[in-house]
Amino acid sequence: QVQLVESGGGLVQAGGSLRLSCAASARTFSSYAMAWFRQAPGKEREFVATISRSGGTTYYADSVKGRFTISRDNAKNTVYLQMNSLKPEDTAVYSCAAVPTRSTAPYGSTWYGAYDYWGQGTQVTVSS
Repeated sequence: QVQLVESGGGLVQAGGSLRLSCAASARTFSSYAMAWFRQAPGKEREFVATISRSGGTTYYADSVKGRFTISRDNAKNTVYLQMNSLKPEDTAVYSCAAVPTRSTAPYGSTWYGAYDYWGQGTQVTVSS
């Protein structure tokens, strides 16, 4: 069983930055691909970014590419999402997710159903 706890959300003006963190309880955190998803009110959950077990490869949704950066520190069992140049349309609850993957996998899936473990989420609100 893996527990994920997000932090770092808040209210920020458009153009500002936030860094989200997701702390994992997994004893073998480096065996999991990690991802961030978001869900705005009245909308479906949306893939944001994913990162491989080692952190060597990443993949982003087109809507955040060039503005967001996913990273991880396996020594601290933590994955991060650095969000720059935030826009009002980035407003959502952001959740991290984990799935065990083989060592050769480039990164996790963009499909939320592929993930076994989820955090409770953290609210990000971007004002215009």
